[in-house]
Amino acid sequence: MTNLDALSHIALVVRDPSRTAVFFEELFAAKIVRRRDDDGHDEMYIRLGGVWFVLVAADVERPLVGDHVAFRASTEQLQSFAGKLRRMGHAYQMARSDTALYFTDFDNHVFEIDSVDLNLELPVKVRQIVQEAATHGDA
Repeated sequence: MTNLDALSHIALVVRDPSRTAVFFEELFAAKIVRRRDDDGHDEMYIRLGGVWFVLVAADVERPLVGDHVAFRASTEQLQSFAGKLRRMGHAYQMARSDTALYFTDFDNHVFEIDSVDLNLELPVKVRQIVQEAATHGDA
């Protein structure tokens, strides 16, 4: 049994948290929460796929690499997001016979919208392990 629960949050270092938050708000209707912590730091959070993302301001150049965050969506949702990105003038790439859509934010964080359910695609044995873990509270 593991001691881990669900993800608490993911921190993304970005040059302009407001610009990034508005991008995700427009694309995904994401909720934005701004607050000042006990030490007086301004913080910005967005909620995507049930997970909080904290947008941390820093002037850094991030190389474009293969690390990415993937969200599951229906085929119809994937096509809808592709249309939104196109209307926003934001580059994206369809992949894997149009079952996946990749795009970056303004700081080269890569995101994927995936219409394939890995729980159905993984081998049966792996699914059994996941199901057993969920039954025993290890998922």
